[in-house]
Amino acid sequence: QVQLVESGGGLVQAGGSLRLSCAASTVIDSISVGWYRQTPGKARELVVRIISGGGTHHADSVKGRFTISRDNAKNTIYLQMNSLKSEDTGVYYCNIVDTFWREYWGQGTQVTVSS
Repeated sequence: QVQLVESGGGLVQAGGSLRLSCAASTVIDSISVGWYRQTPGKARELVVRIISGGGTHHADSVKGRFTISRDNAKNTIYLQMNSLKSEDTGVYYCNIVDTFWREYWGQGTQVTVSS
């Protein structure tokens, strides 16, 4: 069973930065990876994803502020979040879709941005 373990969440003031990490128990260098977030009462939403071919797809609300990256040697996915806003508060989840179209989620990490 593939496991994804997120870390790096916490409390930060508006305008600050955080870097989330997601360690995968499987090889990630040829699969689609991404970050999602969820706030109470709302559906989980895409934040940013690396799609096939290496391109990225960002939610409009995070363009220019959030960057996804991957370290294939460490099987780790990162989310660098800059210029954080209170509306970025939520639980952030790592997601991968393997070559057999099986989808896996991490347990989530809480990000709280104080205004």
